[in-house]
Amino acid sequence: MRAVAISPDVLVVTSAFWQTNAIALRSGEEALLIDSPYLPDELDALPGVLGAAGFEPDGLLATHADFDHLLGRIAYPGMALGLAESSAERLRGSPGQAQRELRQYDDEFYIERPVPLALGQVQPLPVPGSVEIGDRELELYPAEGHTVDGMAIFDRDRGLLIVGDYLSNLEIPWIHGTLADYRATLARLAPLLEAAETVVPGHGSPNDRDTTLRILDEDVDYLDALEAGRQRLPKGRDTKAQKGIHAENAERL
Repeated sequence: MRAVAISPDVLVVTSAFWQTNAIALRSGEEALLIDSPYLPDELDALPGVLGAAGFEPDGLLATHADFDHLLGRIAYPGMALGLAESSAERLRGSPGQAQRELRQYDDEFYIERPVPLALGQVQPLPVPGSVEIGDRELELYPAEGHTVDGMAIFDRDRGLLIVGDYLSNLEIPWIHGTLADYRATLARLAPLLEAAETVVPGHGSPNDRDTTLRILDEDVDYLDALEAGRQRLPKGRDTKAQKGIHAENAERL
């Protein structure tokens, strides 16, 4: 696990597994943790890492309801988890699915957890909408396509855009929702990117505006090729794993 300060009030913690990002935001005396690292020892160490950097989260947010983004509840079991209304509905519609998928992947990679994932209190958030942190607001935008649910989070004052499992320098678009929804999310994110300075994807490196705009263009080109029945993976994202994701996309579509 590594922790990188984007600014005095923004800390990005990246898991050694899947390069999953968690983002700690602070405004005055309040702080939020968005998404989560993955490995048990990372979750165990997370409160100490954040505390040493002056971040004491008052609440948790998750960009969407995939199990690997919900694990902040293990590190902070007493806190409510804020999710888009679409994500809360997804969890209600498939009770226990996140826990089952977590166990499945843990079994596959020989990961043992001292405590199971318990989601506890889930707070649905209207999206589009906003959530307060200290004396500022975080803007919430719908982000469906990768899954049937989700939200992007924009701290406009800091120029920080948190996009969940989109615009990754590691992953091609991975479509578990619909192609139309995925295209709509990219179109929705495009003007936000123009106003952003730093973009943090769910997996991979935080990137600047210009780098992320290039990734956006590559992702649109990939979706065009996918819809036309062709395989055109962006350079650097043409690994065996990404070819497997492309095969899933093609089969699903």
